[in-house]
Amino acid sequence: MSTSADPLAALGSLPGVDESVDSVRKAVDRVYGHRVMRRRGTEVTSEAALRGARGSAALSGADWALEEVRRRTDFSSDAEALTVGAALRLTAEAGQLLSIWRQSPLRVLARLHLVAAGGAAPDDSVGRPRFSAEPVDEPLVELPLPDAEEVAGRLEGLSQLIIAGGSAPALVTAAVVHGELLTLRPFGSYNGLVARAAERIVLIGSGLDPKSICPAEVGHAELGRAAYVAALDGYVSGTPEGMGAWIAHCGRAVELGVRESTAVCEALQRGAA
Repeated sequence: MSTSADPLAALGSLPGVDESVDSVRKAVDRVYGHRVMRRRGTEVTSEAALRGARGSAALSGADWALEEVRRRTDFSSDAEALTVGAALRLTAEAGQLLSIWRQSPLRVLARLHLVAAGGAAPDDSVGRPRFSAEPVDEPLVELPLPDAEEVAGRLEGLSQLIIAGGSAPALVTAAVVHGELLTLRPFGSYNGLVARAAERIVLIGSGLDPKSICPAEVGHAELGRAAYVAALDGYVSGTPEGMGAWIAHCGRAVELGVRESTAVCEALQRGAA
């Protein structure tokens, strides 16, 4: 597919995006080349999943200490616990949906919402895009809410882009999927968690992070909610500068996720984790 026919590939030429893509690729290559990954890669993957879930939950208002997430077994006691439980379930589910994602992204998004809700939302609203006038519980994102017709059209357009494939770098595709889902907030709940899980699926499925050891969610949380929302504003603006800034923000989040997993590798090497 030519760049002119591939809108996502065209985003790769925005100011600063090429540098972000290159920086992320080098960072990911370094952690995959760590000697611990040859012997204990499964442990690194498990730890990255836990830390990624904690980071995603923190952005959705449940900022728990890592050891609390690790220790807890009951995630049904209150709103924060429900959020953490949803994040953990989504992280576990993401790697199971790669083949379906390439064929039917909308089915995967429905599944992700179903997994996130876990029985906590009314049955008739789970796993489907919201209808007109249905409320959306997403306190972090205060942007105007697109109507149901716009949501349906843009989801279909996003789905067709993913199915068609193209030459866009993984970071660009992941950032667009993440930004579009946050902008649309297609479900009545858990949109942020679903958007970040979808970003994870793209990063894994693209081959950039096939073992899922570079949790962007950690980086998004570390960069902070204010920076996250400000970068999303750039995406929503649709300007070259705004779009480029959002992609670069997502790239920095991946690099911080790499740093987190590198620290895990170093701890495992020392016998401290």
